[in-house]
Amino acid sequence: GMAGGAARVLLAALLGALPAQAERELRFRPPAEAPVRLFTEPELARYDGQQEGQPIYLAVKGVVFDVTSGKEFYGKGAPYNALVGKDSTRGVAKMSLDPADLTHDTTGLTEEELKSLDDIFNNVYKAKYPIVGYTSRRILNEDGSPNLDFKPEDQPHFNIKDEF
Repeated sequence: GMAGGAARVLLAALLGALPAQAERELRFRPPAEAPVRLFTEPELARYDGQQEGQPIYLAVKGVVFDVTSGKEFYGKGAPYNALVGKDSTRGVAKMSLDPADLTHDTTGLTEEELKSLDDIFNNVYKAKYPIVGYTSRRILNEDGSPNLDFKPEDQPHFNIKDEF
């Protein structure tokens, strides 16, 4: 009846009056609500900095970061290029570029190395580079089923303004 029509008109008026800013915020959801992208090892390996003009990705603790803006460190022939295109958690923890350390495996790391890993993860990678996804090891259980305890990382220090 009448009341329903009036409510619809009011709603339309309110929506029409949304300031541009609010409309933009509705369109650009915060990253946490974006669908989570899963990277297999072969997929991640494609972003190893060897192709000019391709993004460069590096995973630490199963979190895949876009480190393209750090090309001079991670690009082809750059000092840390060995770390990219894979999960290099152990190498980051030990500050090692030894191929044997370029793995997700943290078995046997010392307390100090684990603390260093967390510091670098939070204060370098999460602070400087956008998260683009997660390794399958981080999202899935060994048998390939979804890991129900998976939580996306927040990026509290990351400000989209810095990127544009």
